[in-house]
Amino acid sequence: MDGLPDKFDVIVYPAAELRGELRAQPSKNYTTRYLLAAALAQGETRVVGAATSEDAGAMLRCLRDWGAGVALVGEDVVIRGFGARPSAGVTLNPGNAGAVARFLMGVAALTTGTTFVTDYPDSLGKRPQGDLLEALERLGARVQSQDGRLPVTISGPVRGGVVEVSAERSSQYASALIFLAPLLPGGLDLRLTGDIKSHAPLRQTLDTLAAFGVQASAAGDLSRITIPGGQAYRAGRVTVPGDYPGSAAILAAAVTRPGVVRLTNLREHDLQGEREALAVLQEMGADLTRESDTVTVRGGQPLHAVTRDGDGFTDAVQALTAAAALASGTTTWENVATLRLKECDRISDTRRELERLGLTVEETADSLTVTGTPALAGGVTADGHGDHRMIMLLTVLGLNAQAPLRITGAHHIRKSYPQFFRHLEALGARFEYPEATRA
Repeated sequence: MDGLPDKFDVIVYPAAELRGELRAQPSKNYTTRYLLAAALAQGETRVVGAATSEDAGAMLRCLRDWGAGVALVGEDVVIRGFGARPSAGVTLNPGNAGAVARFLMGVAALTTGTTFVTDYPDSLGKRPQGDLLEALERLGARVQSQDGRLPVTISGPVRGGVVEVSAERSSQYASALIFLAPLLPGGLDLRLTGDIKSHAPLRQTLDTLAAFGVQASAAGDLSRITIPGGQAYRAGRVTVPGDYPGSAAILAAAVTRPGVVRLTNLREHDLQGEREALAVLQEMGADLTRESDTVTVRGGQPLHAVTRDGDGFTDAVQALTAAAALASGTTTWENVATLRLKECDRISDTRRELERLGLTVEETADSLTVTGTPALAGGVTADGHGDHRMIMLLTVLGLNAQAPLRITGAHHIRKSYPQFFRHLEALGARFEYPEATRA
């Protein structure tokens, strides 16, 4: 996939400049949504330009195990769907893909005896699923779990009607029920409770349903989503847009080093919340312009601190933290408690890694504060924490350090952005890839 070893660390060398043009990789979030919707349709759907990330691979593996036909055709994926009838009695392993696991748990209510396991017990195995499982139980599902965590077994049938689900910790629980809703005879009148997190991914889920011919309506604040039952997902052809979360890391690298970088395939009016990363970088002082779907960065401009509510662009917070670490002043990301429920604790673990690099960092239950430095020493080994976003953050800092930075477990970048290091190399970055010092 990327020509690198199965497991590797990365040594990041300081970069004098970054220069060139890249096409943004396909969106991980849209790819997984489109693949699932294609499987829920009868007939064949071509997903054009699908992501090749581990999350996409996990979704394809689970859909194949559930009975979907899967064919890779160049950069596209052709899915022969199973409609409303995934196979019963199947064990699915979504790896470390939390969103994939949750989306499939919702659909599992159409089956009998679907079991979810993971070979990442210390990551996905610890992430909470209880809010979704309780909602499925209220709809009539039979659920077995380990205190709301994997392994989980789900059996239907379930009824439609009114159901509440907490959106306090994750929007993925609601997205799971949205995928299920049109295939229930009575549909769902979904009520989201608590302080709703991550509106943008919910809108991407509703956008996916629309692309597959499913009708749904939603309140402006997404507190209520109504989806009539008895509908069918319509097979056809969909094209995956460029990925804003991964591109935020490329842009953060570009704004912090001298040079000119152009990034294409970033839809101007995309629904991905991480599109806001461009505005944040501009507010910090970056020379960043857009012409249609192309973003141009003239790097090396002085950056200054900002204070922002990060809930709308959570998957870009760590990339933007790299820019903040090199900016003058103190930056705070507020309302980002959900970062604690990712592949690692992206608040506390980020604080520890930045402190290892000599930065001043503070945290609260739902915020992260970083004081920038004009000179980052480097010359240390940092822990990637098995988290693709942490690896992106540390890589950007390594490009800006005065001495090489080693990041452990860098192969975990494949979860969302397999070509990350190769793309940066194309812009002039230099890396070495020694064997991993830890799994």
